[in-house]
Amino acid sequence: MLWGHSLRTVSGKAIVLCRIFNRARSVRHSSSCCGVSGKKWVRPIGFDTGVEAFNSLTKQKEPLILAREGVATWYSCGPTVYDHAHLGHACSYVRFDILQRVLSRLFGITVIHAMVITDIDDKIIKRSWEENVSPTVIARMYEEEFKRDMLSLKVIPPAVYLRVTENVHHIIAFIEGIIKNGHAYATKEGDVYFDIQSIGDRYGKFVKAADLQEESGTSYKRDSRDFALWKHSKPQEPFWDSPWGRGRPGWHIECSTIASCLFGSQLDIHSGGIDLAFPHHENEIAQSEAFHQCDQWAHYFFHSGHLHLKGSAEKMSKSLKNYITIKDFLQTYTANEFRMFCLLTKYRSAIDYSDRSMVAARTSLGTINTFIHDAQAYMKGQLKCSPVQEAVLWDRLAETKSSVLKSLADDFDTHTAISAVMNLVYHGNCQLQPVSSCDGAARSPAVFGAMVSYIRDVLDIFGIDLLHSKQENVQSSDENLQGIVEQLTHFRSEVRSLALAHRKDAATASLRTPLLKACDTLRNDLAPLGVTIKDRGATSTWEMTERKQSRSGHDESQDTSS
Repeated sequence: MLWGHSLRTVSGKAIVLCRIFNRARSVRHSSSCCGVSGKKWVRPIGFDTGVEAFNSLTKQKEPLILAREGVATWYSCGPTVYDHAHLGHACSYVRFDILQRVLSRLFGITVIHAMVITDIDDKIIKRSWEENVSPTVIARMYEEEFKRDMLSLKVIPPAVYLRVTENVHHIIAFIEGIIKNGHAYATKEGDVYFDIQSIGDRYGKFVKAADLQEESGTSYKRDSRDFALWKHSKPQEPFWDSPWGRGRPGWHIECSTIASCLFGSQLDIHSGGIDLAFPHHENEIAQSEAFHQCDQWAHYFFHSGHLHLKGSAEKMSKSLKNYITIKDFLQTYTANEFRMFCLLTKYRSAIDYSDRSMVAARTSLGTINTFIHDAQAYMKGQLKCSPVQEAVLWDRLAETKSSVLKSLADDFDTHTAISAVMNLVYHGNCQLQPVSSCDGAARSPAVFGAMVSYIRDVLDIFGIDLLHSKQENVQSSDENLQGIVEQLTHFRSEVRSLALAHRKDAATASLRTPLLKACDTLRNDLAPLGVTIKDRGATSTWEMTERKQSRSGHDESQDTSS
């Protein structure tokens, strides 16, 4: 499985550096406050990771401080499963997967990630009516497809997926707690609304008070901004029994409840797309702090930028019908290429998707792969080069390591980190200039081995496994491989036929025997690789078989020289 890579040397060194850095910084860290739209954000007291992260609550970078040393609690909003997941979803989930990998692999943080699956919702109900099946069938079908899509994109699954429908009893109890604390009210129709006025000016952490627009609502609301915690059931809708009658949860309450069930009254990190900041995350904060009666529920909110189709100002979304499904995308590009596409921009930035941008990502990966291939050829002595400036390359490698660590500690700046890696590749390529003869000059294979190992480690931290991708490419290119074997077998047959045609000519004996021997060697060398060539008189046939252990010698009954 691709989950559970071991921590490599690069991350071990990073952890040591960060702990030294943390001790130096801890002296000046305190519970200072930052003004946010009239609110106060309190800097947590705890374990300083050494990372500066942009916090949407303060609109600036803050030291990432965790409540427990070496552990981050992380909650993210999962999909509403009524349709296929698309590249807009993929972009957000892959970007946050990269952040979690960096925290875990580079900074030694154990990330406890939980995600909720919204499996009951107006859109799910509508789709179930259209398809004439139960909402449960629709939800389960698209939930499983979403999970498969995430695996195909190499997104590490959360520690736990939770469904809304399996936690309705917790949601009801959570709503009762909010009502008890004086921050929600029930209507005679059986709805329950959060009371915005009850929390004063604490509402509006992600938008300024002047930007809050009152929306028209039912006459039963005390304030048009109040939002539903519980919705009474309409005819033919799924429902659960509650103290307020039959109904189902509102959208926002599910995340507050489930995150609280897992992590209690304090959460380190909450993530999602920027479109979820308001009203979804805003309402989550209001509900959670009202229930727990605390001043700060989640310490950090991370938001990813939208994915746009090139030339469009609109985000990719189902409602706009401008999306590309993940399954369709992976027919043309690979998971590694999509990750590189995401890495080439900062996670908070909007990102334009186009074939041109994907080709740029593919080219970057190709450049890295070519360098690794050439470096390995040089280490094997197959690539002859002029004397290498070894000291320069060791210096470049050290600079790259420092730059990558510094960039990723600065709000997970993958764009700068990848630029540093590509710069290292460039300088390595400059030294790998082939020459026809090197006159036995001293070689420097060790530095190239170190560069290859480091580049693989960094990409592996990001979730790009070059070794695994080569195996996938071999498996996915079965038709091309068969074509190659066909041509190779044909060429061998031509050589063998020519040699056999002149077997009685004494003048060509010195050439005939080596050619037939080479044909035998090729046949025997291909057998362990799963290619069986059988000589049938003047012609030969081949087939693909399971790989088997190499045998010494060769099958006498198939000896082409006889």
